[in-house]
Amino acid sequence: MASQNSYKLRCSIPGHEMDVRGLATAFFPEGAFVSVSRDRTGRIWVPNSSPNRGFTEMHCMSGHTNFVSCVCVIAPSDTYPRGLIATGGNDNNICVFTLDNPQPLYILKGHKNTVCTLSSGKFGTLLSGSWDTTAKVWLNEKCMMTLQGHSAAVWCVVILPEQGLMLSGSADKTIKLWKAGRCEKTYTGHEDCVRGLAVLNNNEFFSCSNDGSIRRWLVTGECVHVYYGHTNYIYSIAIFPNSEDFVSTGEDRTLRIWRKGDCVQTIRLPSQSVWCCCILPNGDIAIGASDGIIRVFTEAQDRVASAEDIQAFEDELSKATIDPKTGDLGDLKLEELPGREHLNEPGNRDGQTRLIKDGDKVEAYQWSVSDDRWVKIGDVVGGSNQQTSKSVVYEGKEYDYVFTIDVNEGGPSMKLPYNVSDDPWLTAHNFLQRNDLSPMFLDQVANFIIENTKGHVVGPAQPEGGDPFTGGNRYVPGSSSNNTGFGADPFTGAGRYIPGADSGRNSSAPVGVADPFTGGGAYSSAALRHTTSNIYFPKTEGVSFEQANSSQIIAKLKELNAGAPQEHKLTEDFLESIERLLVSVCASNSEPAPTMQEITLLWKATHWPEEIVFPVLDILRLAVRHPQVNETLCGEAEGVQLCNHILNLMRPEGRPANQMLALRTLCNCFSGRHGRSLLMSQRETVLSRAADLASVSNKNIHIALATLVLNYASCFHSQPDLEAKAQCLSVASRALETVQDKEAVFRLLVALGTTVASDQTARDLAKSLGVNSQISKYATASDPSKVAECCQLVLKELQ
Repeated sequence: MASQNSYKLRCSIPGHEMDVRGLATAFFPEGAFVSVSRDRTGRIWVPNSSPNRGFTEMHCMSGHTNFVSCVCVIAPSDTYPRGLIATGGNDNNICVFTLDNPQPLYILKGHKNTVCTLSSGKFGTLLSGSWDTTAKVWLNEKCMMTLQGHSAAVWCVVILPEQGLMLSGSADKTIKLWKAGRCEKTYTGHEDCVRGLAVLNNNEFFSCSNDGSIRRWLVTGECVHVYYGHTNYIYSIAIFPNSEDFVSTGEDRTLRIWRKGDCVQTIRLPSQSVWCCCILPNGDIAIGASDGIIRVFTEAQDRVASAEDIQAFEDELSKATIDPKTGDLGDLKLEELPGREHLNEPGNRDGQTRLIKDGDKVEAYQWSVSDDRWVKIGDVVGGSNQQTSKSVVYEGKEYDYVFTIDVNEGGPSMKLPYNVSDDPWLTAHNFLQRNDLSPMFLDQVANFIIENTKGHVVGPAQPEGGDPFTGGNRYVPGSSSNNTGFGADPFTGAGRYIPGADSGRNSSAPVGVADPFTGGGAYSSAALRHTTSNIYFPKTEGVSFEQANSSQIIAKLKELNAGAPQEHKLTEDFLESIERLLVSVCASNSEPAPTMQEITLLWKATHWPEEIVFPVLDILRLAVRHPQVNETLCGEAEGVQLCNHILNLMRPEGRPANQMLALRTLCNCFSGRHGRSLLMSQRETVLSRAADLASVSNKNIHIALATLVLNYASCFHSQPDLEAKAQCLSVASRALETVQDKEAVFRLLVALGTTVASDQTARDLAKSLGVNSQISKYATASDPSKVAECCQLVLKELQ
C-alpha cells in the first residue's frame, strides 16, 4: 500500500509536441483538466477506464499564432453552464474557448507583450499578467481596468476570494495587492523574480520565486514562513483543497510535496524544467514539463500505474543527463565522490540525492522512502562551471560574446551582445524587437546563440526542450505626501471668505421638490414615496456647485492682490474686468454676457502663484457654468490647456483649497456641452488624478470628488462604454475606503447606483470588486436617512 506521504506515477500522457507550460482543472467533464504548450495548442484531457488508468484527449484547441504560455478555467455561469477556458500566449492575446469547440469563442486583445499568467474570479472576471509590466481585469470581452505599478514583467496573478482583492507577482521581485484598480500594498522579501502565487484562504497566500524559496504571507503584509527545498528556480505552486499542504515544481527537475510545512516527498522527472502543476479533484497531481509530457501522480493504490509503466518511467529517469551547471546538485567536486558501495547505506530522508563514481562516469541517485531504495535519476555530464570566454566591450558594457547577425543578404549587419547568464531565447526575442525584425526569426537566432555558446549556456540549452522565456533574475525589461485638511478657515487675513462652506446643489432640481444634493437636512424622501420607489438613481444630469458670495470673493481677491509681489500685482482695470465677469456669470438673466477680453483675463489670472490663486479659482468655478465661458475655455482650442492646468492644481502635494476648488471647477464644467465633451475625452486622466485626493483628510474635497464621480456616472449611464463605467466603479470603491463624510458617501452611492442601473455587466464587475460588502455598513445609517435608503437600493441592484 502507498502511504499517505507517498505519491507514485499514475500515467504519462504524450500529446504535446513541445513544453507543457500550463495546467488547470476543468469543471466539466468530471476529473478533466486542460493543458497548454509551446506547440501553440491547448488540450482537454478526460479520465478513461482503460487498464493504464490514463486520460484521453477530448479535443485540441487552436487559435494562438505563437507559444501558449498559461491557462485558467472560468467558472460556470447561466450562459456557459460548463464554464469557459482562457489561454494566454506569446502573441499577446488571450483566447477564450467553450469546452465543445476547438476554435476560440472570442479573443481578448490589449496587452503589448506576452500574456504569461491568468486567473479567474467570481462573476466571470478574468485577471491577466504580461511581460508588458501590467495586469488587466477583463469582463465579458472587455478590458475593465489596467493595473500599473510593476517595473518588470508580471509573471503571476491571482484573484482572492473576497472583497475584490487581486495579487500580482513580478520580475521586479515584488508582489502587489490591488483593490479596485489601486495598489494597496507591496510585499517585499523575495530576492529574485516571483513566478507563482496560490491562495490559501481569505487572509493568506503562498508565493514561489526564482530565488528557490516559497513564502507564506498574510494579506496584511507579514511573511509568516519561508520554505526551502528546491535547488533552482521554482515555477509553480498549487494547494490541496481544504488543506494547508501544497506542491511545487521547478527548474531542478522535481515535483515536491509539502505537508505541515515540511517537504515530505521529492519526485524527480526526466526533464530539466517542470513548468507547471495542478491538483485534480481526487487529490492526484498533474505536472507539465519541458519534454512535452504530462505526468499524473497519485497516492491511491488503485490508480497507481502498472509495474511495467513504473519501470519504464524509472528507466527514462536513469537515462537522463544532469548538467552540474544548473545548480541542482550543489557544488560538484568529482575527485571527492565515493564509489557504488555508498549506495549500500540507506538515505536519511525522502528525495535525498547521492552522487557516486562508476569508473569514468558520475551517476545521481535519489532515496525513495516508500520503496526503501536508491533510484537512479540520471548521469551527470559536463565539468566545472568556470567560464572560458573573454569579455568583450560593446556600447560601454562588458559581454561574454558579441555576435554579428546578418538577417538580410546585402543589408547592414547587427550586433547581438550576450552573457552566459542570459537566456538565449529571451535575448533573441529582445534582439528582434530592438531591431524591428520579424518574430519568425526567433528560433533561428536563439539556436544560433546556443550553437555558438555550447558549454556556456545556463539551464537546458535545447532548441525544443528548453524554454524560450524563462526570465528569472535574468529578465529585466525595465529599470527599476501626506496632506492635511485645512481647518475651519484655510485662509489667513482679515477677510472671512471661506470657499467650500456650501455643499453645492443640483442645477436642475425640479420646482417644489427638495433636492437630495443640497445637504443641510433640506431633503426628506417621505413626500415622494407615494410616487416612486427610487428617487436617487439613475441620475442623468450633472450636479454643480453654485452658491457663492460674490462680494466676499472680490474682497479677498483685492486683499491678496495688495500684498502680492510686484510682478504678480493686477492692475485696477484688470480687477474691474474680473469683477464685471463675476457679476455677469452670477446674474440670473446672464446679461450682459462676459466679453472675450474678460474671459482671457480670467484665464491669465488663474496662473497666479498657488498660495494666493484660490479666489480666482472660485471665480473660474462659477464662470464655467456660463455658456460663453464654457465654450471659450473648454472648447477644442483651449480645453486641453484648461484641463491640464486644473489637474496640476490637484497634485496630491498641492494646497487643499486649490484641490477642492479645482475639483468643483471640473464638476461645473459638466454644465455645458463643451465642458462635458472635454471631460469625457480626458476621463481616464481626470479620474485617476482625482482618485488620489481621497487620501486627503478634508470633507469638502471628498464631497467634490464624489460629485465628480457622480457626474461622470451620469454621463455614462446610457452609454455602452464599459471601460469608463469600470473606472467610475473603481474610483468610487477606492474613495469609499477613506471617505467618512455622509454627504460624500451619499453621492458615491448614487454614482454606484447610476453606474450599475440597467447594466448587468457593470453589476457583475461591481460585485467582483466587493462593492456589496464595502457599502453594506451604510444600509442601517440613521442620519441622514437618504444614505441608508440609497444604500439599500444599490444593494438591491447588486443582488
